[in-house]
Amino acid sequence: MATETGTVTKTDADTAWVRTKKSSSCAGCASKDSCSTLGGREMEVAAINTVNAREGDTVVIRFETGSLLKASFLIHVFPIICLIIGAFIGQKFAPDYGLNPSFLSPVLGFLFLGLSFIFVRKAGNKMSEKDEYRPKIIRIRRKGVLSR
Repeated sequence: MATETGTVTKTDADTAWVRTKKSSSCAGCASKDSCSTLGGREMEVAAINTVNAREGDTVVIRFETGSLLKASFLIHVFPIICLIIGAFIGQKFAPDYGLNPSFLSPVLGFLFLGLSFIFVRKAGNKMSEKDEYRPKIIRIRRKGVLSR
């Protein structure tokens, strides 16, 4: 499980916006669309506020590792697999249609790659609506005391 520390900038009923520093775990996060970069390495993350954090609190937020791995696979590996499948189909079926395999293979490969980007975008939007793919506040530090 990936954790980050930050400061709550605002809250509403069940969400707190946490200002934190951008880390390497941000690249594969399905919820990265709910974060807004504030310039440089700082960013603001919309996190589920299960511990009733208030504005100004220093908090620890958690990203589930399983969810992070699923999102990373969807973003990084799935498009490559689609590219390879498209190229393979082009190579395999080009002679059946009297086409040059060297032409049809890259055309179908890039077509499948483009379709995978559309799928990833739609799936990512759906995933970001689920709580399991959203960061959660797990601890609050008020006046030097760490609480749960």
